[in-house]
Amino acid sequence: MRSLLCAAGAAGLLMSTAVAPAAAEEPDGFRIGDHRITESSGLIASRAHPGVYWTHNDSDDGPYVYAIDSRTGRTVATVTLRGIGDPRDVEAISLGPDGNLYVGDIGDNLGGTWDHVWIYRFPEPKQLRDQTVTATQFDVKYDDGPRDAEALMVHPKTGRVYIASKKQGGGGALYAAPERLSTSGTNVFRKVAPIDLWVTDGSFSPDGTRLVLRSYFGARMYAWQDGRPKDLGSVGVPVQQQGESVSFTPDGRTLMFGSEGENSPVEPVGLSGKQLPESAAGQEADDGGKDGSGSTADGSALSPGLVKVGLVFVLATVVVTGVRRVFRRKG
Repeated sequence: MRSLLCAAGAAGLLMSTAVAPAAAEEPDGFRIGDHRITESSGLIASRAHPGVYWTHNDSDDGPYVYAIDSRTGRTVATVTLRGIGDPRDVEAISLGPDGNLYVGDIGDNLGGTWDHVWIYRFPEPKQLRDQTVTATQFDVKYDDGPRDAEALMVHPKTGRVYIASKKQGGGGALYAAPERLSTSGTNVFRKVAPIDLWVTDGSFSPDGTRLVLRSYFGARMYAWQDGRPKDLGSVGVPVQQQGESVSFTPDGRTLMFGSEGENSPVEPVGLSGKQLPESAAGQEADDGGKDGSGSTADGSALSPGLVKVGLVFVLATVVVTGVRRVFRRKG
């Protein structure tokens, strides 16, 4: 009996050590504690400052962007933009390969009737402190007429800017900017793909191989192929007061979903299988993944923790069976 208890105890110890690392890989969520930020509408992970996320309020706040420390939820920098007009309906923020932050003043509370919207661009600050920076302003129109939009994404490799419109007047769509934005005239964004989703935000993975678009209550993941999205299916979204924002973590393994409201939560959702960006899937393969995507042959997600638990269970069963046989022989 003592041998059986020892075997069970060893299995339990092995099981706990097998499961713990998988749980530790997912980052913690946090709450935005700044009382000024009650309508957080866009979110992007900083490249220069690990653990920091940039966000902003929706309309009627002014030319402000905030840096939030995800470890504490505190604002560690407030950036005031100068050299631009009065922001009208700021809805999105993204980070380009040039090290610039792009802010999308692209909402249209009048139902898609404004003849143009704006994008503001400025370098991501090297130091996290309150400061005023000069931003570049770009005029934007769509090739098929005015649209209400809340998602702006800059591809991390090509630097091309994309906007996803809300589902209205026959459906939403993804629009691409000219190869380079210009200050000398209007930048016409052209439709590249329909999007059947009421999009409130979006984000490219750090390696540029995945695009996530979210709505108030759901999200979808897309593979990015030749400048177009290929639908990979839905992504689980946490229940939030008003789901407004999403960003990949810097390693591409997790999505961070944000909401509007005072003391609003930013919550993590881990990715697996085909929804993992290619760089993250490749790392998983190096760590012993089955097919480099963290999934089974049919494409379904397979948790490394569950694999380890299964192996430990088999080992414990073998040990217990062997001990029982020894007792039977002695009897």
